[in-house]
Amino acid sequence: MITIIGAGLGGLTLARVLHVRGIDAVVHDAESSPSARHQGGMLDLHPESGQFALHAAGLIEGFRAITLEEGDAMRILDKTGIVRMSDDGNGERPEVDRRELRSLLLNSLPDGMVRWGARVADVRPGREVVFADGRTERTDVLVGADGAWSKVRSLLSAAVPAYAGLSFVEIRIRAAEAVRPGLAAVVGKGLMFALGDEKGFIAHREPNDQICVYVALKTPAEWSTTALTRAGLLEQFVGWDEQLRALIADSDGELIARPIYALPVGHRWVRSPGATLIGDAAHLMSPFAGAGANLAMRDGAELAIAIAERPDDIETALAVYESAMFPRSEAAAAESALNLLACFEPNAPQGLLDAFARYEVLAAAEQS
Repeated sequence: MITIIGAGLGGLTLARVLHVRGIDAVVHDAESSPSARHQGGMLDLHPESGQFALHAAGLIEGFRAITLEEGDAMRILDKTGIVRMSDDGNGERPEVDRRELRSLLLNSLPDGMVRWGARVADVRPGREVVFADGRTERTDVLVGADGAWSKVRSLLSAAVPAYAGLSFVEIRIRAAEAVRPGLAAVVGKGLMFALGDEKGFIAHREPNDQICVYVALKTPAEWSTTALTRAGLLEQFVGWDEQLRALIADSDGELIARPIYALPVGHRWVRSPGATLIGDAAHLMSPFAGAGANLAMRDGAELAIAIAERPDDIETALAVYESAMFPRSEAAAAESALNLLACFEPNAPQGLLDAFARYEVLAAAEQS
């Protein structure tokens, strides 16, 4: 039996690709149900990773039906509200709501394949999983798809995530076009960065006329456990453009702290019989390469394909998967770490503008 810990995008992709290839698996997740918590904002799915995985899963047409039109548009502003770069997008990396994508994957699996309320308390040598309710389960193949604070990772590696020095505060603006058209115009049709003074706003349009905003600040790790208020956040942006400040002042609902953690760039482990990791459990990184969910889905698809091609030689299948995953994730993690620094330099947004200029040069060179 293949046991997958974690029903995030990576774990569900692995389960789906195994299922379409006739291989049994079970997925355990700590949450009580698929809707137990907010799943996060929008994702842009890359052709070589997220979209590759959906092709392997036979779900690419279902994905295209739930993408946000023009969601891949992007603009970069400075602290005065001046637009320094604007791009309408080209449709190569369509945007999708994370919740809808997860539902697409979940609905493609047989009933009972995902077992909710199965919180893992410990993982012991020999691939023995201990659940919080006292149950134990020993499995032939154990895959940790259990995110940043993975329990399965301890079987393979002593590495733990480190605080990246940056925290987000997630806020939301509802009925944007209908009630706050000025804020909708500032954000634009897709993704917006407004950066300066080593801080900023990262906002994205969502379905149902909503805007998700991440207020980004360099803070001590423990800051995210303090009481957050809009007034306190606004104090961090004195002197900024008033429309940008209004992203805080006119937001709705609770303030959600999201400190940014990352595993060491190039994290890897020695092959361990019958066990491996995918997604954030394997290569947690900051979001500044747009790669986390995409890599998790590609991990899941490639691992499933490797197992399906070698069902009688699981060790070789796991080794083949890891040999491709390690360098791929290292490159993305290095890029993410560099982009984080570029976004929050004292002269921001110049570092981000320079990074996109380099991407354009590389893209042009690849096409020539």
